[in-house]
Amino acid sequence: MKKFLITGANGLLGQKLVSLLHQEPDVILLATSRGACRFQLPDHVTYQNLDITNAEACEDLFHQFQPDVLFHTAAMTQVDACEDEKSRCDLINITGVSNLIRAIGDRNTHFIHISTDFIYGGDASEYFEDSEANPLSYYGLSKWKSEQLFKEVSFPHAILRTVLVYGVLTDLSRSNIVLWAKSALENGNEIQVVDDQYRCPTLAEDLALACLQVARESATGTYHVSGKDFLSVLQIVHNIADFWSLDKKLIESIPTSGLNQKAQRPPKTKLNINKAMQCFNFHPKGFLDGLAVVDAQLKKINDSHEKST
Repeated sequence: MKKFLITGANGLLGQKLVSLLHQEPDVILLATSRGACRFQLPDHVTYQNLDITNAEACEDLFHQFQPDVLFHTAAMTQVDACEDEKSRCDLINITGVSNLIRAIGDRNTHFIHISTDFIYGGDASEYFEDSEANPLSYYGLSKWKSEQLFKEVSFPHAILRTVLVYGVLTDLSRSNIVLWAKSALENGNEIQVVDDQYRCPTLAEDLALACLQVARESATGTYHVSGKDFLSVLQIVHNIADFWSLDKKLIESIPTSGLNQKAQRPPKTKLNINKAMQCFNFHPKGFLDGLAVVDAQLKKINDSHEKST
C-alpha cells in the first residue's frame, strides 16, 4: 500500500487530485487543508486539518502518517493580495514549504510541488525549464523562492510549473477565468478583458493527471505542465463566449495598463511542455476540449440539483 498526502485539498487542484487518486488501487489517501473539509469525501479517503505554516503540526502529521508521496497544492495564489500582504504570502508560500521539507526529514517521501509561470518576466517567445527566472510580482517571487528550497534536499522531488488553471467543482470557494467569464456574460454583465497578456490555460484534470503520472514514474526535476493552446486572455474569453453562445458585445478589450492592477503580470508565458510529454506522457487537452469537459460537469451538477429539489 502506498500512502499519498495532499495539501490544499479544498482547492481546485486538490479536489481533482482526491477524485483521481481515490480510484487508484493499493493507495491510502490523506487529504489536508486549513480548516474544515469543504467537499464530499469519497469512500476510504481521510481528511485532516493542517496549517502548513505551523511547523510542529507538519512534523506531527508526517510522524503519524509517514507518506510515500506528498502533493503540495496549498498556496496563496491571489496575485494582487500577495502584493498587499507580503508577510502572509511569505508565510504560506515559502515558510509553509520549508516546514514540509523539514517535516520529511530523512524520510524518502516523493515531494511534488506546484509552481507557476509567474516566475518568468514574460518577454521571451517561449520558456523552457532552465530559462532564466525574472518574477515581476511578489507572488511570482515567493514561488521562485519556494523552488530554491529544494536545492539542498536529499529526498526525491519534482516541481511542476503550471499556468492559469481552470475547472469546476460543486463547492469551489474561488472562481477561475472560465467560470467568471461564463457567469458574467450569462448575467448580461459587461466585462473588461486584457488583450496584451497571453497564457496557456490549463484544465485542472490535466494537471491532476500529470501529478499522478509524476508519482507513478517516480519522476524528479522540474517540468512545465500547462494547456497546449497559447492564447491571449481576450481570445480565451471570446472562446468561452462562443462555446456557450454568449454575447461577445459585452466584452471590452483593454490593455493591461487600463486595469490598474496592484501587481505586475508577465505579458506572455508560453511554457514548452516537451519534457513532460517525453518523461511522463503528458498530453493536455486543447482549450475547446477543456471547455467541453467543464460543460459536461456543469450539466451533471445542474441535473443533480434539479433531482434534489
